[in-house]
Amino acid sequence: MDYQNHQSPTAIMGSTDKGRSLRVECPPSAIRMLSDILPDEPLLMMGAGPVPIPAAVAHANSIVINHLGDAMVAVVEQVKSMANYVFQSDTARILGVAGPGSAAMEMAVANLLEPDDKCLCICNGYFSGRLAEMATRLGADVVRHTVAERESVAAEAVTRLLEKHNPKVLTIVQGETSSTVCNRQLSLICEAARKHGCLVIVDAVCTLSTMPLQMEDWGVDAVITGGQKGLSSIPGVSLVAFSERAWTKRRTRKADLSHWCLDAQLADRFWYGKSYHYTAPVSGVLALHEALRLVCQETLPVRFHRHKRSSSALQSGIEACGLKLYVDTEHRLDSVIGICLPDNIEAAELMKYTSDRYRVEISGSFGAPIVRIGQMGEQCRSHNVFRAFHALGSSLSALGAKVDVPTGMSTLERSLAELEQSLAVSAQLEPADDLDHQLPHTA
Repeated sequence: MDYQNHQSPTAIMGSTDKGRSLRVECPPSAIRMLSDILPDEPLLMMGAGPVPIPAAVAHANSIVINHLGDAMVAVVEQVKSMANYVFQSDTARILGVAGPGSAAMEMAVANLLEPDDKCLCICNGYFSGRLAEMATRLGADVVRHTVAERESVAAEAVTRLLEKHNPKVLTIVQGETSSTVCNRQLSLICEAARKHGCLVIVDAVCTLSTMPLQMEDWGVDAVITGGQKGLSSIPGVSLVAFSERAWTKRRTRKADLSHWCLDAQLADRFWYGKSYHYTAPVSGVLALHEALRLVCQETLPVRFHRHKRSSSALQSGIEACGLKLYVDTEHRLDSVIGICLPDNIEAAELMKYTSDRYRVEISGSFGAPIVRIGQMGEQCRSHNVFRAFHALGSSLSALGAKVDVPTGMSTLERSLAELEQSLAVSAQLEPADDLDHQLPHTA
């Protein structure tokens, strides 16, 4: 190259109309490599999500293939088949969403609601409130029913609201991640909604595959989930399942849909028509395929058993060491456990200590004086539960809280053994020495 005659980038690109040079010759400085940013030892993700992922999921997420090729068609067909099993519906229409669980929420709400439609939103916290906000932005006539703090909604209360307002759509979360409340009467609520001709949208982002959700038997019309929680896949690829009744509603809606990416009928071209909608997130879909495959390999009854055993034992250990749980048993979500902070302990300080000292990440809250520990997917392994409990208890002790870590640890260990037998019998499973052997270790 003739360096003397070589023009600078500024000379080549020219200048603005105000005479200011374009800064193409000055890339950002002090950019660090990822290896310099990320910790040498990865954090154990024991918060409200994302969760650790199995090695097979991590490997699949490293692969890129043609989003319209034969291999992708085969992958999509298997994703739909496995998702039908996980959603527990033979007839649900499964659509993937290139986006977080909130994008899946918006696809369900936007496709099933038209302007001025009456929508009843059951609000237990932040994410159920997000569904109400989405419905409001779409121009629906939204009725918010805010449930008392730390309580689940009663089917009788929802029935009265259905009778009073006659909504076309009802939105509800199965498990409210923010408040750690579980709406355990979901099947009765869906039954009441069906009698009133009301479609039901259920957010199951943190509960799908961690506890029963019988989409077809309960009469749920749309189920939303993300990849990064119960399914133990990566963030950014989500699923929506529409019932036959919901799909008919989408096909016969009168108002044009303002969304393009989230138009379910356009998405259907890719997921069922084998044609182009937008460039699919192929690596994420491959990761989701492997996550669903591992769920099917484990089977839902075994998986439910593993989650219940792990979460219940952890809750027992937490209480035995002198801490209080945020929500009473009858309203409590097992997938995400809310733990009341002792006096003079700040959530941010506690989370930083557990992360820096023990390489374990737990979550704060959305205003409540709690921290949260997740019990979803790969989090529900004995080695992860013991490590998370030790990190929590030891960190609290170091920060000046009065906690009995040895008693909590022994209670946790004993509860895991006792629950292994009792839950296996109730679920009609063969008791195993350790459920943790059934899937490969996480990446």
